Amino acid sequence: MANSIHQPRFSMTFFHPRYWLIWLGLSVLFLVSLLPLPILRKLAHGNAWLLKKLAKKRISIAEQNIALCFPDMPALDQAALLKKHYVTTGMALFETAIGWWWPDWRLRRIIEIEGFEHIEAIQAQGKGVLALGIHNVNIETGCRMLGLFHKSIAFYRPHNNPLMDYIQFKGRARSNEYLIDKRSSKALIEALDAGKLCAYLPDQDYGPRGAVFVPFFGVEKAATISATLMFARRSNCIPLMLSTQTTQRGYKVKFYPPMEDFAAQEDVAALTDLNQRIESMILEQPESYLWMHKRFKTRPPGEPSLYQ
Repeated sequence: MANSIHQPRFSMTFFHPRYWLIWLGLSVLFLVSLLPLPILRKLAHGNAWLLKKLAKKRISIAEQNIALCFPDMPALDQAALLKKHYVTTGMALFETAIGWWWPDWRLRRIIEIEGFEHIEAIQAQGKGVLALGIHNVNIETGCRMLGLFHKSIAFYRPHNNPLMDYIQFKGRARSNEYLIDKRSSKALIEALDAGKLCAYLPDQDYGPRGAVFVPFFGVEKAATISATLMFARRSNCIPLMLSTQTTQRGYKVKFYPPMEDFAAQEDVAALTDLNQRIESMILEQPESYLWMHKRFKTRPPGEPSLYQ
């Protein structure tokens, strides 16, 4: 498994001038992150304004996703949801810094956990826990918070920039066990067989390979990755759902009841059930979901794109 564990090393080349702007940006972000959480949340409104000015393509994707997922939602309600989403996305920059750099004692004052008894019950049976998360925009903070309650293992996609890859890895692994190269399914199965808590996010469109088309909100045929079922069937584990949510005080890690019969279901039925669970979790805090991802970019053969 050692070759599957991604662990970038610090390099003296990171002091080369080509990295100076990155160091400057990271330094500014670190200093801003020292501010109290309520102030950071106010500053997020400024980031939202910049986002709408500088990321028009992503804004368009979010608008289309909301329209596709909630076709019966009045236009004014869609606009209100989008407005809230821009602010939560603006906050995600600061939440990245919080997840990477805040000390444990500072984080512990603003986080809570719900449903941890489900983790304990599964591991008491000698089984691994396949925690199926969703792409809320506070995911960087969520990754760090999860490790403060129970060290976990997760897939990891290396960053294209070596310095950012090193910084990102150090931040994500700060309170967790280790990260696995996203191409190594075997390593994740081994970790589950060893009774570990492993996080996996099955809610995005990863392309046609291994995808099954099942409903997701208002889209009848949404490409849904079948690897989730493969992990559940090939390892000694029980899956459950996981989300990280914003609270008035800070954040919450929420575990849902175990999905005891998930692996035994037929593919379409299992993945339809999975998407319905994801929908329910999103609806608990819809403004926090990553609507700027092209969730429906993969279409069945012969069907047109849902994006302009």
